[in-house]
Amino acid sequence: MVRPTRREFIRGALAAGAALALPARRMLGANETINMGCIGVGGRGGHSANEFAKLQNVRIAGLVDVDSQRLAGVKKRFDGAKAWVDLRKMLDDKDIDAVCVSTCNHWHALATVWACQAGKDVYVEKPASWSVVEGRKMVEAARKYKRIVQAGMQQRSDPLQAEIMKLLDEGILGKIKYVRLNRYGQRGPVARQDTPLKVPAHINYDLWLGPAKDVPLYRKQLHYDWHWMWNTGNGEMGNWGPHLIDDCRNVVFRSKAPLPVRCIAGGGRLGWNDAGETPNTHFVYYDTGDIPVICDVHNLPMKAGARGGDVYKARRTRGFLIIECENGYYAGGRGGGTAHDKDGKRIRRLRGDGGRAHIPNFIDAVRSRKPEDLKGEIEQGHYSSAWCHLGNLSWQAGAAYKKEEALERVKDVKPWAAVIEEFHAHLEANEIDAKKADIKLGAMLEIDPKAETLTGASATAAAKAVWTGQYRGYRKPYVMPDEV
Repeated sequence: MVRPTRREFIRGALAAGAALALPARRMLGANETINMGCIGVGGRGGHSANEFAKLQNVRIAGLVDVDSQRLAGVKKRFDGAKAWVDLRKMLDDKDIDAVCVSTCNHWHALATVWACQAGKDVYVEKPASWSVVEGRKMVEAARKYKRIVQAGMQQRSDPLQAEIMKLLDEGILGKIKYVRLNRYGQRGPVARQDTPLKVPAHINYDLWLGPAKDVPLYRKQLHYDWHWMWNTGNGEMGNWGPHLIDDCRNVVFRSKAPLPVRCIAGGGRLGWNDAGETPNTHFVYYDTGDIPVICDVHNLPMKAGARGGDVYKARRTRGFLIIECENGYYAGGRGGGTAHDKDGKRIRRLRGDGGRAHIPNFIDAVRSRKPEDLKGEIEQGHYSSAWCHLGNLSWQAGAAYKKEEALERVKDVKPWAAVIEEFHAHLEANEIDAKKADIKLGAMLEIDPKAETLTGASATAAAKAVWTGQYRGYRKPYVMPDEV
């Protein structure tokens, strides 16, 4: 008996009347080819396509990008790959088995839900979602359609994570007191112009916008700078924040802290007067009910005129994960870190690879059909992204900043007082007058982690609209369904 190909198997099942045969897909052998489709092939998307193409028996079979010039250039690298401007055309193609979503943030959730509904497995870049509720919809779609969905928080696949957990479990550093998460990556302002941006003819702007509002853009470039607009992005908190938060949730809380119980933020877009909207200096306190977590993210230099980003001066490090313990601390970043005793003496160096196995891990799970095989299954990606959304939401719901009021809001948590003092020192170093700057002190959000809702006084109509994404809404026909 001649064994049918995988494609013949699926088509036969559909012809026999099986509803969405793909959710019941059998395990794939190592020698069977997985046809990948890549949605969004810019810098990150093009890189991911290259990584998938390196894997044995994985073929880049389809490419999607709303920029036809960029699409044509990338297509040259993948012989035989089909190309579309509209992702819906790819999702209709029965030959595509799985997709990698590397679009702007505002497309991540809807593209993932549509792909699950079309019977495709999904690798989606961080942040998994643009809003908290969108993230839950992605989880619901993965469960309903029995899809393998991996969030692109690749550090979960770095052996370093297990080494940090081992270090903490050994007890050498003692009990964890608090966690400090820092992202001090310098950026420049978003160039602005007096007239609305004219989108080039080779870009399908309707598809680029998708669910986002069609509003005039007063910046000089369309690509990438969408990160710093609330309509399409989530600022630095949603850009680097998911990596910081996910590391913390994975190695400190072992993914058992889905959401914090309280959250408050402060900061602003300071010193630039540019076309961007999101904070370039942003500090957040997360009350987990156990270990306090402070996240400090900013894009200004160490001091005015300097070319490098800031340093966490308390530990003289640019590491983004600092775990402060009774007997010392761990400080590290992507691919490595060091443990120190109370006196700051290094007692151990830990090394990793930055998460090179994350894409192969996704492919392995596509073959096994076991979501538990994933290192960054979509629900964990949803939670880590949601923490970032909370930091943004608190800031967006904030009012004029007063240092004394900020200190009083979380007066019993020393790391919060420390980050506020550092904030003022940073402004002074950048020659920014805190009394004249447009700084916000966020609302203290109260969260019910189990119900995934805001509670108490923070559950205002305006805050809930940001939580759900309804403050922006969804432009037809690119609408997230109430039931996926």
